Amino acid sequence: MPKEHRKRGKKKKPEPEWQPPVQDPLPAHPVSEESPSWIVPARKDFAEEDVNPEAPFGYVDGDVKAYFRTVDVQMKSWQNPNLEASNDEDTDPNEERRMFFVAALTEMSDKEKQLATDPECSLVLERMTHSMDDFARRVFMDRLIGSYDVLVKHRFASHVCQTLFTVASQTVSREKRGILPAIPETSEKGELRTLTQLILDMCEELFPVFASLIMHPFASHVIRALLVLLSPNLVASHETAQHAMRSKKSAAWKAKQGPLNSVFEDGDNKRDFGSYIPPEEFSKTARRFVEVVRQELDANETRALAADKVASPTLQMLLAVEADQRMAEDSDSLMDRVLVGLISSSRDDPSEASPVSDYLITLLRDPTSSHLLETIVSRCPGPAFSILWTTYFKGNLPRIASHPVANFVLAKALERVSVTQLTEACEELQNVWTKLIQTSRTGVLRAIIDRAAILKACGSEVTEAVSAGFQTQTSEERHLLVPCMLRLQTFQPRPNPLQGEGKPTSKDEPKVQGAVLLQSLLRLPEPHYRLVTESLNSLSEEDMLVIAHHATSSRVLDALLESPMVPQKVKRQFVLSFIGRYHLLVDDRIGSRVGDRCWAFSDTYLKVRITTLTLILQVLIVRRLFQEKIARSLIPQEQFLAGSYYGKFFARNLNLYLLQRRPEEWRTMQTARNRPVEQPAKQPTVAVPPVESVEEASSKKEPKKRKRNAGGDEIDELFATAIGKKVKRAALVEQVSPSGKAAPLDNGLADVMGAIRAAPAEKGKRKR
Repeated sequence: MPKEHRKRGKKKKPEPEWQPPVQDPLPAHPVSEESPSWIVPARKDFAEEDVNPEAPFGYVDGDVKAYFRTVDVQMKSWQNPNLEASNDEDTDPNEERRMFFVAALTEMSDKEKQLATDPECSLVLERMTHSMDDFARRVFMDRLIGSYDVLVKHRFASHVCQTLFTVASQTVSREKRGILPAIPETSEKGELRTLTQLILDMCEELFPVFASLIMHPFASHVIRALLVLLSPNLVASHETAQHAMRSKKSAAWKAKQGPLNSVFEDGDNKRDFGSYIPPEEFSKTARRFVEVVRQELDANETRALAADKVASPTLQMLLAVEADQRMAEDSDSLMDRVLVGLISSSRDDPSEASPVSDYLITLLRDPTSSHLLETIVSRCPGPAFSILWTTYFKGNLPRIASHPVANFVLAKALERVSVTQLTEACEELQNVWTKLIQTSRTGVLRAIIDRAAILKACGSEVTEAVSAGFQTQTSEERHLLVPCMLRLQTFQPRPNPLQGEGKPTSKDEPKVQGAVLLQSLLRLPEPHYRLVTESLNSLSEEDMLVIAHHATSSRVLDALLESPMVPQKVKRQFVLSFIGRYHLLVDDRIGSRVGDRCWAFSDTYLKVRITTLTLILQVLIVRRLFQEKIARSLIPQEQFLAGSYYGKFFARNLNLYLLQRRPEEWRTMQTARNRPVEQPAKQPTVAVPPVESVEEASSKKEPKKRKRNAGGDEIDELFATAIGKKVKRAALVEQVSPSGKAAPLDNGLADVMGAIRAAPAEKGKRKR
């Protein structure tokens, strides 16, 4: 028989019979005799639901997340001018943005907590926070009240809170001045608190868990942002605040997200720490944070925070707050705990020597805790600093200055030393300067120079330290001090000290540390600044151009013109040294900036008000000769400057064409340009005429110009008496005399106008 053909496909398995689901048995529980038999305790999975730490308030819907992606893309295009398309001039760009932003805020309503904990939408909320007005910020912060103890510990929501605290200073500053937005009156919702009150209520929410937040990896940077908001004098500028609140890795990631600022053109995008003054309640709240840490942590736990990479920056800010609030001298303060009772002993008996602590020696050389010790050294009380300097620094300065970490703490300590301590430090470090320069650890030397400039003492010791460090003892060697300091190399006799043999290497490039040292030396009083100026005057023309054309070394020339210790005679000699080579100086991106500074230097002594006519005339004559000498030296190089990409801007300020044709008018223009402008103490009240329409204004004739008020400025009267009234002349238009006849032009313009009149006009042909 033939075999049967087997069908393709899988065999169907028999379906299993239905069985009732098996339920988990209820947990065993002791039942007392008094309780009824029908009372059964609830199961654990129903009583205490497991909260997902990644989304403690739930996940964001997919459609909502897609919408906020489009919001992010649109706001990025508005914040980046290169990506934004050009709008019509008639349309208001802010109107379209406000409508779009209101729609985004409406979609965000009642979803703030879910969006803040989402990995993608949290960054969108940060971007939107910068563009919110005061009312929207108050609503946003009010929606998060009651959940800050969870949000600040979340990986993504913590950055939203940090951004909110960063921009809150703008709203708080306006609220302090009484500038409040209009709030719509609704009966459904209660009263909306001000942002100042919301911040205080949020701080009350964080007080019970504040000690644990210091050591939390996600909450610590939020606490630092909050402390900066409460006490803004902890940081000096916006850049310092960003460095204090974010790590290098976090700041690098934040920079990749593009600019975070307001999308509206009239928005306030910058945070000015100098003008922001917090309310008095903020100062009291910052004080309470310090008291909470004192109560919940003992001395050993406080000292353990210093070596923690997460808690050490926050403890550093708490110590700064404690010093600003004058709480560091209290018994058992945070600073006293870290210093192992040194402040208490200095208060009880200042003359008693404190025992050396191994803990502080460890802090001095630890990469993490050394930053904390820098704050302590700069903010501790005066008696405590004297004991700290005598116990831990004096006698060990060579080893501390040579250490790769401890030298930063020593440089910070040198900013507070007295004249006697500074002299002892220079004597103790005289044998290690060369080693410090060869290892590029110049922070200690820079701190000593700056402290000597502030105290106006120990100038000879400082100059000797610089000469010994760079091995420039003789007068001939000191002439090459500037090239050696720029390269951070000791003296070596070479044919060209600024350029290496053949191709320049990295060793021959000017370094930032050397330029900073030279700028500090120029702030020393007479005659110690001459160590730098004499070296600059002895350099060749090529070497000076190399210095002026480099971005790092050109800062030394700027410091020479800006230093109040360098006399005007030395500065004038430096500016005149470039005569004949100004066209080569300004033919460079950096050199053109140096040329502008040299040209503007001749106006500095006219900024002070002068009340004597004789002295005015003397200053004007000197200034004219000074500027005219520079300008006339560039007349042969006029074509060279016109063809230079950077030199043409410098030549435009000089106006060489006017100097050649009408030198008297050029001198008058330069005098009027740099004349000091002063407003009168009290201006007379003038009646404001009624506003006219455009048609009425166009139909009327243009009124004649009013004469200058007789009661003018004193400076104007003196200039009018000495120089005469300024006469304005057009470039190619004949001047009309009072009699109605045309005034004669100068020789150059007369030839041009005569040639134009003599040329016959061809009919039907026009030349372009």
